[in-house]
Amino acid sequence: MRKGEKAILLGMAAVVLTLMAKNALHQENVKEDDMEIPFYTTASNQLNRDAMAIYHKYHCKSCHSLWTVKDMLRTVPAPALDGIGALRTREWLAGYLGAKDPQKILPSRLKPEFRMPSYAAMPADERNMLVDYLASLKVKDWYLDELKRSECKKLKGEAC
Repeated sequence: MRKGEKAILLGMAAVVLTLMAKNALHQENVKEDDMEIPFYTTASNQLNRDAMAIYHKYHCKSCHSLWTVKDMLRTVPAPALDGIGALRTREWLAGYLGAKDPQKILPSRLKPEFRMPSYAAMPADERNMLVDYLASLKVKDWYLDELKRSECKKLKGEAC
């Protein structure tokens, strides 16, 4: 090995060791709450399966994300449904999904073709099952304020 190659190799080793040390120090400073996913559901397995069938049947996924990271290039900028049950009551969700014009309840800043459609014609049993499931989507207490700020920013287009 030549003298210049040794210097390059030692330099690269020093950079790698520095980055590893920095990462190790950062991991020690991360709070335990930061290590867990803040979203969860209180739904039974049966409700989860039935609601997911409805979610797919009505193509909710084409606008809303659930339990995933949203791909902004492929989806409408609609709210993620994770934690929606911590932001809205079951009664509010039932009224919204059953409204003939959901825009009167929650106006959208999106273009008309991307706004929430009415599900008033959806069979009541399916709508109630979906409402029950959405109401079961919760968020851990330590993340609730962040979720509220995020939702407010989406709705108003500014920091709240």
